[in-house]
Amino acid sequence: MFVCYILRSRSSGKYYTGSTQNLENRLREHNRGECQSTRAGVPWDVVWVEQFEDRSSAVAKERQVKVRGARRFLEGLHMGHSD
Repeated sequence: MFVCYILRSRSSGKYYTGSTQNLENRLREHNRGECQSTRAGVPWDVVWVEQFEDRSSAVAKERQVKVRGARRFLEGLHMGHSD
């Protein structure tokens, strides 16, 4: 099982979108500062997750979220729109 996820930084309020096969481990890596792109925003909280059967579907969703922007994507969910 693969997931696409959105994290929100508790320190900066910024969002990060990614995909992985092991979200628990990946979140640990983000919060330990092991990922250069998220090091400045530690600590991170998971604010959205969607599961997929395969990696390519998770990566496609990740791309879709990044094109729209995580904040706008999440606002769309709250308004009842998922795209």
